[in-house]
Amino acid sequence: MSVLAQTPLEKGTLPKSWLSGGPNCADVPEWQVHQYNPTFYVLRQSGCINYEKPFLYLFIGRERALLIDTGAGKSTAAAFVGSLLKKHGTLPLVVAHSHGHGDHVAGDAGFAEMANATVIPATVEAHQKAFGIAKWPTDIGAIDLGDRVIDVLAIPGHHPAHVAYYDRKTGVLITGDHLYPGRLYVTDFAAYKASTARMIEFTEQRPVTHILGCHIEQSDTPFVDYPTGTVYQPQEHALALSRTHLLALFAGLEKMGSKPEQLAQRDFTIVPRAPRQSKQ
Repeated sequence: MSVLAQTPLEKGTLPKSWLSGGPNCADVPEWQVHQYNPTFYVLRQSGCINYEKPFLYLFIGRERALLIDTGAGKSTAAAFVGSLLKKHGTLPLVVAHSHGHGDHVAGDAGFAEMANATVIPATVEAHQKAFGIAKWPTDIGAIDLGDRVIDVLAIPGHHPAHVAYYDRKTGVLITGDHLYPGRLYVTDFAAYKASTARMIEFTEQRPVTHILGCHIEQSDTPFVDYPTGTVYQPQEHALALSRTHLLALFAGLEKMGSKPEQLAQRDFTIVPRAPRQSKQ
């Protein structure tokens, strides 16, 4: 057993359900925030602002904070995160991303204007430099927030510069759009499968309390998802998945062999498709 596996984890809680976007948008705040524990926040942008309803993650260290993703559409994440950080003093903020699609980087401009904030572009080169990933995508990088080390894994396949984040303090693995309860769009099948295998290997000797992606598209009915563009999702799937789902994802990819095709699983759907032609 590894040293990491023996380290006691900081416990926390996730809500039983999240606001999505309705039924009355006048009653839904632009941001829903849940404090998992004193130093880890989960934020969700309202579907009334953008139907993607992405989740953002804020980790607090002794010396600086790390935000993963900045939201979609007309995102005011900078102002909202800035207000959250006030209770933690004057910590510098590092703004990073799971990947570079528009619904994860739309709020970057606000942070570029924020004092004491550093924005890491969602590119392979920027991720390698910021997190010390010498050989892409096989080497593992990290960022030390001060008494809080977060490992960074390159996981291309959905997006060329996609990365996952593993928080050693809580055992939470942030997987962006690679794995979440919804439609898993695969644009490079070989890379996506290899990335899934690396995450499985990485988590063999590390405790994983939750796997948290950046969307919920699945309903709480097995094999049934909400159509693209849905704003109000009153019976949606829980956000958190587990390592069992990671193994199920790899098994589904293996089942396809050399012929990638759409495959519905109980808690997500694998959707191979051509790469996006635009930045959005």
